[in-house]
Amino acid sequence: MQEKLENLQTEALKKIQNSKDLNELKNHEIFYLGKKGKLTEILHGLKDLPNDQRPTIGKFSNVIKKNLEEAFVQKEKMLENEMILKELEEDSIDISAPGAKYNIGHAHPLATTQYEVENIFHGMGFEVADGPEVEVEKFNFDDLNMPATHPARDMQDTFFIDKKADLKLGRLVLRTQTSPVQIRTMLKYGAPLRIIVPGRVFRNEALDACHEHTFDQVEGLMIDKNISLAHLKGVMAEFLSKLFQREIKVRFRPGYFPFVEPGLELDMSCMICDGAGCKTCKKSGWVEFMGAGMVHPNVLRAGGINPDEYQGWAFGFGLTRLVMMRYGIDDIRMLSGGDLRFTEQF
Repeated sequence: MQEKLENLQTEALKKIQNSKDLNELKNHEIFYLGKKGKLTEILHGLKDLPNDQRPTIGKFSNVIKKNLEEAFVQKEKMLENEMILKELEEDSIDISAPGAKYNIGHAHPLATTQYEVENIFHGMGFEVADGPEVEVEKFNFDDLNMPATHPARDMQDTFFIDKKADLKLGRLVLRTQTSPVQIRTMLKYGAPLRIIVPGRVFRNEALDACHEHTFDQVEGLMIDKNISLAHLKGVMAEFLSKLFQREIKVRFRPGYFPFVEPGLELDMSCMICDGAGCKTCKKSGWVEFMGAGMVHPNVLRAGGINPDEYQGWAFGFGLTRLVMMRYGIDDIRMLSGGDLRFTEQF
């Protein structure tokens, strides 16, 4: 029987050594050490041995069983390590391989220009103010010296929200200009004041290459003691020169706006012909840029400021049209169309 046990050990160790994976190793373990395995089968013959041989053969069989169990455990650990190494090799990263290319977005031309406008005015001491796009009639019209009979109150010009009107504030509207923020800022901070108000505005327009129902504006407001239009002219000449990175001249013409008195139009020197006269400026050398004027006393009072102590000026220009002029865009609808073929050019 001892010889059978020795042969079993030799055979089993060889099978263990040649096992290629954990499943094969497990099958060999069951075959040799299982309840119905080869070792158990041999040990069933102990009862047939003489009494004096049983203790010796019993001890020897335990040694064989222990040797095989240790061999199985060692081989199992070896196969597990090999499997882990193989997985690591398959999952390894080749740092010399070219990386995946990711498309990176960029700022919209409206956002880029607005940032530049804000940065220039901030350098001149102006703060950037913001307000709600859904506004009340009081701030959008009444406090800006536009009475109920003003044509801007017409449904054909303004988007009104279908909601019951407030007795004090009036109906809700999509703001037609960013001027309501001027009233809100005056009421909150008083005077002196120096702000610009960029943002989206909404008007019920017939859409074409030059008109859109949603567009962007920038308005400015400066209130202090002894403020005049001379300050406005200097500020706008400095602003436009920095924005276009060339010397720009400005001039005033009389104009009417209900929230300023006197009102005026500001023209800038034509960048195409440098003021010499061309088709773009209709041979005048000037291009219309914005409306402006001294803030009307009624507007100052609505903002809680005494017009006998303070005065100021306000201006407003279309940021959308400025972008069109700056980049040579001939259709305003392209700026809000969402066509990547257009936006990726910038």
